[in-house]
Amino acid sequence: MQRCWSMIFALLMVLGAPALALAAGGAHPTIPGPELSAAWVIPFACMLLSIAVMPLAAPHFWEHHFGKIAIFWGLAFLVPCAFVYGFSTALYEMLHSILGEYVPFIILLFSLFTVAGGVRLTGSLVGRPGVNAGILAVGTILASWMGTTGAAMLLIRPLLRANAHRKYRAHSVVFFIFLVANIGGSLTPLGDPPLFLGFLKGVSFFWTTQHLFLKTLLMSLALLGIYFALDSYFYAKEGKPLPPHDPDAKEEKLGFDGKINFLFLACVVVTVLTSGLMNLGTAFSVYGVPIEGQNLLRDILLLVIAGLSLKFTSKRCRELNGFSWAPIEEVAKLFLGIFISMIPAIAILRAGTDGALSGLIHLVFDETGAPSNAMFFWLTGLLSSFLDNAPTYLVFFNTAGGDPQVLMNELGTTLVAISAGAVFMGANSYIGNAPNFMVRSIAEDQGVKMPSVFGYMAWSGGILVPLFLILTFIFF
Repeated sequence: MQRCWSMIFALLMVLGAPALALAAGGAHPTIPGPELSAAWVIPFACMLLSIAVMPLAAPHFWEHHFGKIAIFWGLAFLVPCAFVYGFSTALYEMLHSILGEYVPFIILLFSLFTVAGGVRLTGSLVGRPGVNAGILAVGTILASWMGTTGAAMLLIRPLLRANAHRKYRAHSVVFFIFLVANIGGSLTPLGDPPLFLGFLKGVSFFWTTQHLFLKTLLMSLALLGIYFALDSYFYAKEGKPLPPHDPDAKEEKLGFDGKINFLFLACVVVTVLTSGLMNLGTAFSVYGVPIEGQNLLRDILLLVIAGLSLKFTSKRCRELNGFSWAPIEEVAKLFLGIFISMIPAIAILRAGTDGALSGLIHLVFDETGAPSNAMFFWLTGLLSSFLDNAPTYLVFFNTAGGDPQVLMNELGTTLVAISAGAVFMGANSYIGNAPNFMVRSIAEDQGVKMPSVFGYMAWSGGILVPLFLILTFIFF
């Protein structure tokens, strides 16, 4: 409990300390996206390579110093930025990334991690192939209505606990990331941040439900079928094991402990949705970075909800659920480095045809100027695999014209391609979508030996990419 409140205090300090040190100001110069060369992306690439290589090459060093490494690669961008574009620009970019993006991101993850970690599925759920596929199917359905992060945090522990007696478990977590943490969130704006941004831009709430339903159904059924076959093979190879029987253990009925957290989960969803629909104006500015009133209220309410979850959930419930703070601490440290080192990559992408990626942007239109829907799907998806999929979605949304009425009607297939690419291909890497890395961290915290970054991409490349090619052939 004390450790948790220390984390909350640290989050509030990150949010509030700059306001005490800096006077509120007007607009500040930003790094010019059209002028940036690809060399500015090197710190971000090195950050990703560190996550991929160092846990294998130097596991002991990485385990004790990954937070320092993340900060180092963030500074590897900020220091040159200060020299080239001035201290004021570097400071503004850092504060804009931390206050405007990182803090809301980590507070939402923290609240969902805390609340969902207080829900424990009771009873003897045994990880047979049918049971495991059922958990994945339920999570896939829930993801569009409570968000991929919420569904993932709710169901990953029941899946791990049901399979605690199994030898082969990593494949179940990989498919869980594919389905629950990504593809399942494609049917409503509640499912994934890119679709929520589209909703705020004027895309109808149920437009994605109608136009992405067949694509999502095809991907989901294909992946569930592949998973069931694979898990059946491993289950048979293990000798169809059953959990060890403890004669002294008290039998529990199938149900839920910590049920009050379902109310808190609903409060999180409503809080996030409401914050996107209201406008309270700018509460204050920190060195030119506006802090919107609705966003500040949302973040405070999310921390309050997390605190209430801790207060009203028994310590025993969390202990039996295998709950610990290590996964959220790892995500908080690593993503601080990712968000800062990613700044120039996002700036180049936002520069569109004037930036270093202009060649890629030009690929989304054919020689007649008509949109190439297949290229919209793949470029949105591939960039969303490693960059934040929300701004990537917005870049291609605006590249396609930015008029929601046109995009929902005459260019409907183009908007489908952008939406599907941003959501589906977030599953291509551990950092492609917010819950991916969190799920991996929770699994490793509970003893599952997960694939490395490159190992995971071998899974996604071998399973998801062929399905994406089929999807392209049929729909785009």
